[in-house]
Amino acid sequence: MSWKKGECSVLTATDVFEQTRAAALRATGPDERALQIDYPALASKIDRALAGRKINLLHVNEFLPEGYEDQGRFNVIVMTLSKVLFDMVIGDSYFRYDIFSCGDLDKIQLIDGTWDNKEKRTEESFLSLRLMHGDEAHILLALNEDQRPTVLSFAEKISHGRHPEQVA
Repeated sequence: MSWKKGECSVLTATDVFEQTRAAALRATGPDERALQIDYPALASKIDRALAGRKINLLHVNEFLPEGYEDQGRFNVIVMTLSKVLFDMVIGDSYFRYDIFSCGDLDKIQLIDGTWDNKEKRTEESFLSLRLMHGDEAHILLALNEDQRPTVLSFAEKISHGRHPEQVA
C-alpha cells in the first residue's frame, strides 16, 4: 500500500484483509508451496481482532526476518487512529496478533542500512523499524524502495506521538 505525505486515508478491517490477501499471494517464494489460507476465516479473524477500529497506517512485511516467527510466512502491522498497534502474523494455518499502544513502547529504533544478499551476490539497502516493549520486538521491514514510505510514516507518527516538541 502506498501512502503519500499528508494523505489521511482511513482504512477498515475489510481494507486490511484485502491488502493481507494480496500480500499472501506474493508471500510464496519460487521454491515454496503456495500458502494454504482459509481466506473467509482470515477475514473474520482480522475483523474480530480490529473490532471496528479505524486504521491509520498499514505495513506488510512480506519477508519475516529469520527467527522472528516459526509458523508465520509474513506479518501485517496496523496503527489505529488512536495510536494502537496490531502486529498480525499469518501462515498456512496460523494467525496470531499482538496489541500494544504507542505509549507502551520502551524504544523505537530506525535502521537504514545495507545487507549482503548472498543469493544474488549483491549488497542491497533496507529500512527497519523496531518497536520494542519489554522483551518483545515488532519489526517493520522495507527491502525495496516501494516499501520505505510506510515504514517512514510509522516512524514519524510514532515518534511525534511519543515525543512531541515542546513549544515555549
